[in-house]
Parts: sequence; structure tokens; C-alpha cells
Amino acid sequence: MFDDLDVDRRPLVLIWEVTQACGLACRHCRADAKPKRHPEELTTAEGKRLLDDAAEFGDGQLVVLSGGDPLARDDLTELISYGDDLGHRMTITPSGTASLTPDRVEALADAGIRRMALSIDGATRESHDRFRGEESFEDTLRAARAAREAGLPLQVNTTVCAETVAELPAIRDRVRDLGAVLWSVFFLVPVGRGRILDPIPPERAERVMEWLQDVAEAEGFGVKTTEAPFYRRVGLQQDRADGAARRRGGITAGRGFAFVSHTGETYPSGFLPKSAGNVRDRSVVDIYRNAELFESLRDPDRFEGKCGACEFRQVCGGSRSRAFAATGDPLGSDPLCPYVPDGYDGELPETLTGENAGVSDAAD
Repeated sequence: MFDDLDVDRRPLVLIWEVTQACGLACRHCRADAKPKRHPEELTTAEGKRLLDDAAEFGDGQLVVLSGGDPLARDDLTELISYGDDLGHRMTITPSGTASLTPDRVEALADAGIRRMALSIDGATRESHDRFRGEESFEDTLRAARAAREAGLPLQVNTTVCAETVAELPAIRDRVRDLGAVLWSVFFLVPVGRGRILDPIPPERAERVMEWLQDVAEAEGFGVKTTEAPFYRRVGLQQDRADGAARRRGGITAGRGFAFVSHTGETYPSGFLPKSAGNVRDRSVVDIYRNAELFESLRDPDRFEGKCGACEFRQVCGGSRSRAFAATGDPLGSDPLCPYVPDGYDGELPETLTGENAGVSDAAD
């Protein structure tokens, strides 16, 4: 019997992008979502087979239904109930639209959803709607309140880029006021429509990580980063400085994390669109455990550049998705991390050799 936390055997998070259809057209959308469903989406029967296969990972597999907007599928509650009956921990990331009514939220909870994640990318209606290019702020807040009334734990997702970083302190306050259990802070990877947005410079990202460590210590909700695992390296360095011994771990693309697209392609992450196989032809368990791409991403000693030389590579490893977006190589260096290992004299990512190297503004 293997350890439930053995990421060589199972992903701690399995994302299924049930559709790319969405009524919004957000500027940062990884999926480049469209108004209508794709004709080659996994069918209800194929989706159930995926959930059956995922049960082989072990009890309590975390399955996140994402999009697009999962609510665009009329079989959504059927799929949720089916996964719940299999013993999966079913969660969902719906879009903040007018269709996400309190009745719909309650129906999702009744079907077996264990947690709902909603995106807030600005602290005010003006800034959130400007970033998303749509009027979704009030719909999102209404859904957040409905989740609380339905007894659903709430997660708030926030994208960090040049346009949003200054709002992080005010968004933190919003997360607290909404009673969220987790703030998941996504650091921009230039894929999909997100290619048009500007990331923050590496040194500013470092200051944001330090600030997020302080937020995690001070607030009653958890804090995690997505596509910025050097948050854990910053935490370890702070632990050493203050003599603490807190556990610092997490997952990265392909290493505790897998993503199944709306058409069944299986990626290490939705932000790393390099397929390792299709669940129509091969079990998601087999793909995760045995595909060469996934195996390589679970071996930090195979990483290249400064990430491969870094003493923190086992607990951090850098964003494999951002490395792929920047270099075409998922084993390359993460250009957002400013840390250079002692004695490393190899090539540095372009962002660390240009004018951004000296930027050190904090989030607030």
C-alpha cells in the first residue's frame, strides 16, 4: 500500500476542465474560452469513465471541475454526484456570472461539491470588472455569500500581474471579509489570452512572496501560490532566519498535479499545454504514473539552468509552466524567480539580466 501523499503514485490535485465554454471573455483566460461548447468535449459517459479511472489513485482523490465555466454543461450535477459516490472530493471553479445564482450554488452543494473557488482580481467593482473585461464583480460576491449560506467552504483565486499587484492588500481584506478558507494567488503565466498581459518583475515577485508569508501568519485563512513555488523557498529562508521549523511543501506541474482538458488531453498543468496522452485512449492513472513527461517533471535533478542547480529544487523546483512558456522546455529555469544559487555561473533567464533586476517594490 503506498503513501497517500506519494506524488509519484497519485496527484494531490486532479483538474478536469469539463468545458471551455464560458459567458465571460476575461483578458487573462488560460483557456481562451469561447461562448459555445466544443463538439469534441468528453461526453457524460466518458467523463464518468475518467472519474472511475481516477478512483484507482486511492480514496479521497481531490477532483476540481474547471473551465471555461463548468455551469455550461447540463450534466454537471450528474457528474458531481457520480464522483461523490465514488469517494472523490469534488470541488468546482465556476465563473462569476449571472447564472451562478444562490439556487444554483445550493444545488451544487446538494450534489456533492465540497468547496467552491471564485476569482476576485480587483478589490472593487471597477478594478475587477476592468481586469476581466466583463461585469462579474457583483455576481461573484453574490455567489460567495450564497456559498457561505449553503455551508460550502470558499476559496478565492487572484491573478497577479502588473495590473493587479498593487491591489493585493485590498483584495486580502476582501478575502477576509468573505470568510474564505483559502486564498490561492495565481502568478501570471503567458498562455492563452494571458499573453497580452505584463507579468511583475522577479524582484517585485520576491517582495510579494515575503508579504504573502506575513499574510499567511496573520490571517485566519490559508494562503497558497499557483505557478510560483518559490513562495516555499522564501518561507524556508524566513524559517531559518527566525529559528522556526514549519513544514514547507507543495506541488508543481506534473508533480502532485495533473490536468485533463475538455477533449481529454492530459497535461502536467493547464498552464503547461504539452500533452502526455489522452484519457480516451489511456487511463489517467497510467498517464500520470508512467508518461515520460510526468516522470521527468517529478525528478528535479533533471531540471536545467539555475533551477537545476538550486539547493531548494526539491521543495520548490520553479514553475515548470512558466519555464515552458519562456523557453519551450518544461525542464528549464523559471524566469520569475530572482534567486541565484551560490556558485552558479551558468546562463540566467532574460528577466534576470535586464532592467527589471533592480525592482523591489512590495505588494503594498
